Amino acid sequence: MSYQNSKNIYDEAIKFIPGGVNSPVRAFKSVNREAPIFVKKAKGSKLWDEDGNKYIDYICSWGPMILGHNFERVIAGVRDEIENGSSYGLPTKLEVELAKLITKSCPSIEKVRLTTSGTEATMSAVRLARAYTMRNKILKFEGCYHGHSDALLVKSGSGLLTDGYQDSNGITAGVLQDTLTVPFGNREKIQEILEKEDVACLIMEPVPANMGVITPDVEFLKFVREICTKTKTVLIFDEVISGFRLSLGGAQEYFGITPDMTTLGKIIGGGYPVGAFGGKKKIMDLVAPIGRVYHAGTLSGNPISVRAGLETIGYLYENRETIYKTLEEKTKYITTELEKIAMEYNVPVCINRLGSLYTIFFTDRKEVNNLEDALSSNTENFAIYFNEMLDNGIVIPPSQFEAHFISLALTEEDIEKTLKVARKAFEKISKK
Repeated sequence: MSYQNSKNIYDEAIKFIPGGVNSPVRAFKSVNREAPIFVKKAKGSKLWDEDGNKYIDYICSWGPMILGHNFERVIAGVRDEIENGSSYGLPTKLEVELAKLITKSCPSIEKVRLTTSGTEATMSAVRLARAYTMRNKILKFEGCYHGHSDALLVKSGSGLLTDGYQDSNGITAGVLQDTLTVPFGNREKIQEILEKEDVACLIMEPVPANMGVITPDVEFLKFVREICTKTKTVLIFDEVISGFRLSLGGAQEYFGITPDMTTLGKIIGGGYPVGAFGGKKKIMDLVAPIGRVYHAGTLSGNPISVRAGLETIGYLYENRETIYKTLEEKTKYITTELEKIAMEYNVPVCINRLGSLYTIFFTDRKEVNNLEDALSSNTENFAIYFNEMLDNGIVIPPSQFEAHFISLALTEEDIEKTLKVARKAFEKISKK
């Protein structure tokens, strides 16, 4: 495969964009690539780059392309809507319809406010929790990523972890003091902090997916719910990744545990820029204009994103009895076969999967349950795996610490090719 066009574009990009990319993981630095691929178009389960190379896609725009790229119902809706206009700065009927659909689907959400991104949603949810409880401190888990607002970048995952650090520069000492962190799964430290400190909220990914996928213990999630109730701490589920992916109602429906608030991301816009935060009516009614917790945005509820979301979530809602079962079966088959191949070539891996998410950790640990476990991974082996896959037409996340995503568009042929190429990758690792 030739990557010359992408390389030329990257050489030009670094002159005008910091690092040549608008989101750090895209630079492909952690997987030892001279330049990333630049995508030109996508359809179904495939991407094409600027050199004309075709790839089977396991990134899915980091989750929202659950139906595949350019799903016909979504594209038809967007084409129809864009003829009316693209942004008004005024409310539309579509926003109300999407809000109704979200509240009907998500157990914890009685009222919802649309935003332009997942980062904005989590930032606003934390602000709202502070106002509701009249407390300042927040609690989060090490290695969990909740967007790039200051308070939530402390001991974060995703791109920071990929680049080998956990805190961003530019965060004030006061913010660092008000953000408390604990290892995922550590009940004793959670209880100690919540019972001794005035904590406004505990924000968590119910299924961590930004240090790689971590499969939670349902008893741990129950404990978190109970201790937050006991200490009057607002429990926020960040379902930017797990929402509408594990089930129609996200992880909270999947595990049967209801938080006080939920944040959602671009899947509710079918991949277009959008996010949302919602929860109990008594909390949400503190948001302006009926309360004094300010949140605003010209593009909050953008009609194009909202229409794409209505078509996407509408399709998931109508076909919920079959879609999630199909996705889970595909994921289980792929990961089971990958485990067999890795064992055949004596390459130590631990594969975590849940619903349509999975991560291959190149580690000899039998279980990966938290950040410390994830950091035991052999990133050199992952880089070999990534590059062999990419050079043979399979694009996976360019980071050991991200999730693979399965889409409904992924075919049996796609899966068999993926496994065939994976075999080559594991063989190469075994010979290094």
